[in-house]
Amino acid sequence: MIPGGGGTKELTKRVSDALQEGDVELNALQNAFMNIATAKVALSAEEAREMGILRSKDRISVNKDRQILDAKAAVIELAEAGYTMPVPAKNIKVQGRTGMALFMAGVEGMRMGNYISDHDKKIARWIANVMCGGDLSYAQEVSEQYLLDLEREAFVSLTGEKKTLERIQSILTGGKPLRN
Repeated sequence: MIPGGGGTKELTKRVSDALQEGDVELNALQNAFMNIATAKVALSAEEAREMGILRSKDRISVNKDRQILDAKAAVIELAEAGYTMPVPAKNIKVQGRTGMALFMAGVEGMRMGNYISDHDKKIARWIANVMCGGDLSYAQEVSEQYLLDLEREAFVSLTGEKKTLERIQSILTGGKPLRN
């Protein structure tokens, strides 16, 4: 599977938001792509910040007994401050076919070295498709909704795959990921 519910879109947006004038855009996006494609997980909150999963403004609640209480307090604080949902972005920089080619060259190398399976390769192609903005002929800006639509297409397509369903079943029944 790929991170659904906006997860892939959000990491793509965060990379785009962090770009500065003169940055090598593909490098930052490739790091986020590899984190998703290799299912890298953070072992601590600080590592999650370094990976771009947590933002500097995100709060950390270490004490398990206080997590719900802390979350409730944060929500009440936001409501009292007059929080409103942000306007969806329409300026997320994606790389189009150039990014796809770069990502897929790396994925093909991983497959040829037997580091990933054919199904892993298929999943990586879908991740790259979302993060690069689909079949765009050049780098450009797209909207959050555009990326969400690509993400949904990938998610629905992958759930129709027998090997994806086997992976889901393995996690639910044994708690371990299946590499098929």
